[in-house]
Amino acid sequence: QVQLVESGGASVQAGGSLRLSCASSGFTFSGRCMAWFRQAAGNERERVAGILTGGGNTVYADSVKGRFTISRDNAKNTVYLQMSSLKPEDTAMYYCAAKSSWCSVAARDFTYWGQGTQVTVSS
Repeated sequence: QVQLVESGGASVQAGGSLRLSCASSGFTFSGRCMAWFRQAAGNERERVAGILTGGGNTVYADSVKGRFTISRDNAKNTVYLQMSSLKPEDTAMYYCAAKSSWCSVAARDFTYWGQGTQVTVSS
């Protein structure tokens, strides 16, 4: 049974930091793109960051470059998203997703999804 379980979401003040975790099981972690998406009310789901579990190559949305860092621990089949200098516009439900091979930007390309964890940033 495939599972992606996110944790770490919380309510924080602007300028604060959070670390999201995504623990995965039930599928081969290697050779994947693991990504974090977010979806705010009324908005489409957007890819925030992605990482190749093999080489560790990363990609980021322009809106989070320099503030967010994605990383992975292959031994634990876990992906992290370190978020710093949080802004109110970062408020959203954050989802972990997985697909084979390269990191597409489109949500529809991802095979596996978690249930999401809420991040709320107040000004």
